[in-house]
Amino acid sequence: MKKGIHPEYHVVTVACATCGTEHEVGTTAKSIRIDTCGHCHPFYTGSQNFTVAAGRVDKFNKRYGIDKNKK
Repeated sequence: MKKGIHPEYHVVTVACATCGTEHEVGTTAKSIRIDTCGHCHPFYTGSQNFTVAAGRVDKFNKRYGIDKNKK
């Protein structure tokens, strides 16, 4: 490695703004703050709700009471 061309490597604490969890990571940045982390994000905690969006045809059929199974 050449001397003097690489940024300084720091061990900093990453703080989550939502839940307050802190992690230590190595980086060239002075400090890191994140909005959500793996401990509080709904995707990782399993509390995320999935909604099924109906298409245009399904909305039309539902609005006018058309049963798609009848022919």
